[in-house]
Order: sequence, then C-alpha cells, then structure tokens
Amino acid sequence: MMKAGFCSVYSFLLKPKGLCSAIPSNSSLQLHSHLNLDHLVSSLILALNSCSRVSYCQAVHARVIKSLNYRHGFIGDQLVTRYVQLGYPEDAQNLFDEMPEKDLVSWNSLISGLSRSGFTARCMSAFCRMRFEIDMQPTFVSFLSIISACSDKGTLSEGKCIHGFAVKLGMLNEVKIMNALLNMYGKSGYLLEACSLFDATPWQNLVSWNSMIAIYVQNGLADESLGVFITLRRAAVEFDQATMLTVLQACENLGIRNLAGSIHGLVLRSGLAANVTIATALLNLYAKLGCLSASCKVFGEIIYLDKVAWTAMLAGYAVHGYGKDAIKLFEVMVKNGVQPDHVTFTHLLSACSHSGLVNEGKHYFKIMFEVYGVERKLDHYSCMVDLLGRSGLLNDAYDLIRCMPMEPNSGVWGALLGACRVYGNTELAKDVAERLFSIDPSDARNYIMLSNIYSAAGLWRDASKVRALMKERGLNRTPGCSFVEHENKIHRFVVGDRSHPEADRIYMKLEELIGKMRKAGFSSKTEFVLHDVDEELKENMINEHSEKLAMAFGLLVTDAALPLIITKNLRICGDCHSMAKVVSLIEKRTIIIRDPKRFHHFCNGLCSCGDYW
Repeated sequence: MMKAGFCSVYSFLLKPKGLCSAIPSNSSLQLHSHLNLDHLVSSLILALNSCSRVSYCQAVHARVIKSLNYRHGFIGDQLVTRYVQLGYPEDAQNLFDEMPEKDLVSWNSLISGLSRSGFTARCMSAFCRMRFEIDMQPTFVSFLSIISACSDKGTLSEGKCIHGFAVKLGMLNEVKIMNALLNMYGKSGYLLEACSLFDATPWQNLVSWNSMIAIYVQNGLADESLGVFITLRRAAVEFDQATMLTVLQACENLGIRNLAGSIHGLVLRSGLAANVTIATALLNLYAKLGCLSASCKVFGEIIYLDKVAWTAMLAGYAVHGYGKDAIKLFEVMVKNGVQPDHVTFTHLLSACSHSGLVNEGKHYFKIMFEVYGVERKLDHYSCMVDLLGRSGLLNDAYDLIRCMPMEPNSGVWGALLGACRVYGNTELAKDVAERLFSIDPSDARNYIMLSNIYSAAGLWRDASKVRALMKERGLNRTPGCSFVEHENKIHRFVVGDRSHPEADRIYMKLEELIGKMRKAGFSSKTEFVLHDVDEELKENMINEHSEKLAMAFGLLVTDAALPLIITKNLRICGDCHSMAKVVSLIEKRTIIIRDPKRFHHFCNGLCSCGDYW
C-alpha cells in the first residue's frame, strides 16, 4: 500500500504532461515558470518524504532528472538521504557521484545518512574522500556523523584517528563533539579514555553527565554510575528524564530495594513522578526487586496510562505468577481502548504459563491474531510450548513446534526440555537436547539439563557421558548462588558456604529450622540430589544449598514484619521450594524467592505458584 501523502503526488509524477504545459505565453511567463517550478519542487519533496519503497523514490528521481536539476530545493541531497534510509546505499552513492555540483552540505548529507543507517564502512569511505580527494574541510556536522559511526564495534581505531583530527582542527571546543567522543569510547568499553575526556572538559552539560552515567551502566558498573549521579547532584546540576531512566536501570542492576525507595523519593521531589516513562520504569524496577505491591501502587498513581505502562504492569504480574490478575488487567486494558501488541501478548501468555492456565492461554493464543491482528512470533510459541509442557501435555507441545510457521529457536526447544525434566521423559529429552546442541553447542545449560534428567531417572552412565561431552567441549557449569540484601549490602551464598562472617550463627539457625521441620513431619527430598551417593551424604548435601543458607541468614537479620526476599541465579530446587513453604508457616514469615524465570511468594505454608513451576 502507498502512504496517503504519496498517492496523489505519485499519480501526478506519472502524468505525461506536468504543470509546465499550462504556462501562459505572455509577459508574466518567467514569473509563472518560477511559481510552477517551486510548486513542482515542493510536490516532489513531499512525495520523497512519504516514500516507503525504493520504487517510489526512483519515480521521484526520474521526475527530477526530467524537469529539474539536483540543486533545486537541495532535492539531490534529499534523494541521496532517502536512498540510504530505505537501505540502498549503492544507489545513494551512484546518485551522489552523478551530481555535478556537490558542496559541503551534500557531503554532510551523505555522511550523516550513512552513519544514521549503520553503513559504517561506507560512511568512513565518504569522509576520507571528502577530506583527501576533494580536500574539503569537515565541519562540526561532519565530525558528529563520523564519530557516531565509529561508535560501532570494531571501528575504535578509526575513531581514535578522528579524535586526533578533531583536536588538530580545534573541534573539541564544541561540547557536542566531546559528548559524541564520550559515547564512542563508552560503547567500546574504554572507560579510562571516557573518564579522562570527561574530566578534561571544563564545560560539561547535562548530556555529558548523562553520557557518563549511562557508560558505567552499559559496562556493568552500576555502583560507579550512581557515584557519577551523586557528583552531579553535588554540582547542583538539574537532572532530567534521561538521567533518571539511567539511574533506575543502575538500581535494577544493583538489586538494592532501599536504594530504589530513595530514588523514588527523589523522583517525587523533582516532579518527575507525573512523567509516564519514569513512572513505568519505577514500577518495572519494583516488580523486578520483588516489591509487586509497590509496583501496583505506582501504577495506580499514573494519570495518563499508555500501552507501555499497561504492559509493564502486566509483565510484573506475569513474573510473580499472578496469572489471573494479569488476565484481569489485560481485559481492563482493552476495554480502555488500548491496542495490545506482540509484547503485551508475550507477557500475557507467560502469565498463563506460570499459573498453569492452559485453557486461558490457548484462548489468547488463538484470538491474538483473529481479534487483535497481532502476528504470532517465536516468543509466543515459546510461551505456549512452556504452558503445554508444564501441564504435562508434552505431545501437544511437540506437535505445536512441528506446526510452527517458522524455524523453532533455542527458546522454544528449551521450554520443551524443561518440561521433559519435570515429567521425567528421557526419550523426548534426548531428542530435544540434541536439537539444542545443534543450535548452540556452547550453551552449557542444555547439557546440564539433560544430565540432570538422566540422573533423576537413575541413568548414571548416560549422565556421565553428557558431563564428559561438556568437559570435552570446554564448557563449565555455573555455580548456584543466592543473594540477600541487608543494610544496603548484598550478601552472597553458595552451597556449603562457610566464608560469611556470621557463618556459625547461620548454620545454627539452619539446624534449628531443620529440627522444627522434622518435628512437623517434613523430611528432606533427597531425590533432588543428582549424584550417585548414599542417602546420608545426599541429605547433608541438600541441607547446605545456597537458598537454605540465605534463608537462615535472612531470618536472623531482617525485620520480621517485612518479607524476606532472596534472589537466586539458577532455578530453585524442589527440596528448597518445599522447605521455604514449611519455614514460612513455622516462622510466620513471608518469603519471596526469585529465580531466573519468576518469583515464588511463600506464605502460611503455600507458594503463589501452586507448586507449578
């Protein structure tokens, strides 16, 4: 379909006679010629700006050749830019080379167009031609474009040359050039160079500060990022939306809830709470830190909800396993006239999967295209395979994969392999794992999953073969870790960990908990120890899992009136899941454990997942 703004002009372009045929033959001929020429140029520029296909661009190009020259309204430069935007850099280059009169604006149009569209090598080539073949001095705009192009990976050496050239021409007096260089070094991971450049700049503006905060976050240094933010505050620089979004991302990376509360207070005092983008980032942060009630509160205070805010809240319900709440929210959302997109349905189907809502999941998977016109993508199929598999419908899940209109990826097959583990289907697991090994032979998780499935079934020889294959391919198992926040610090535990300063107290508390649980009739589920050892050793091993140590520590140091929140880097094991339920009952505490997939809320001996995870 042609865009509306282009259709009328497109038909005009193809007429055999244009406006020039109506020019009067009197003394006002020249005036009318100019008026009609200006009208034609305006019409062609309008058409060009509406082009969605290269064929439309070529039609405009043909009319320019027939009726104009490339300098009229700078239409030649605009054609070059449009070809690049549509993904045809060769056509742009050919047109550029054909233009008889090329000035600095023309060169900058080509360079900036290639830079913005990601054609880095061509951008560099054009810059070099302008500088060395034409001997034309680059301008402020030229440098901004070429530095932006050098921010791509693998071009830092060229970027350093451009930096030196900018110094030679005295361009570093321009703060925008400095900020572009900051961004270039930061994206390439050269933090020392970025810091030196920032410190050497006497005229930093807010963009400079925001760049430094973002650079640290992008390189996994959230603490340092917040340090720059504190320095900004001490320098009495007013922050903006971009600053706060990056700071909220740093808070998410650190995972410290007290810090999130402090930043929330700052948002309120600054007046940014009314900004829907900031509010959405805040509710998303709280949800990922395990504070779903705080997310709901922030959501309820947003005056003008947009699709992103609705979807963020739905995602929060999904990851916490509140499938029915997610469905209710979705229905309210569409009743309010908000059109869901593919991201909305990904979270909705995920919510159904985490709550075992099979019929509901099937319903929404069916109507997402029929009713809402949303095309099914790989993520949607992955959610449905996960939903069917977790419900024990392994054959249905496998059939769905075979009927997919696109090639299944590791996410789809991985969901089925996880279901094979839950239901102990070793034959299907072997087939699925081999497909995963073929897709990504370097992903250790798939080997570990298959090895664990064999071990759980007592197939020790097969499990040993898988582990040997891992060793042969140089793959290592990620050790399980659990984390608890206390006094603005994250405390880390691994299995059998005795390195913590409070280790003696932690193990005493753990023994106390195990004693109370045994009196309550609970015994360790040693079938979750996937090693061929005797029962006593199995029980000792499982009682020192990182989740249990984190739980004991958390109960010792956290306020009994507040939920104990534990984060784990691997999936929680069945025995630790059972223990958390019992501990929540005997200690009268709410315990929230987050693994890589979702949150489990334990309260009064029950888990929010309904033992379905």
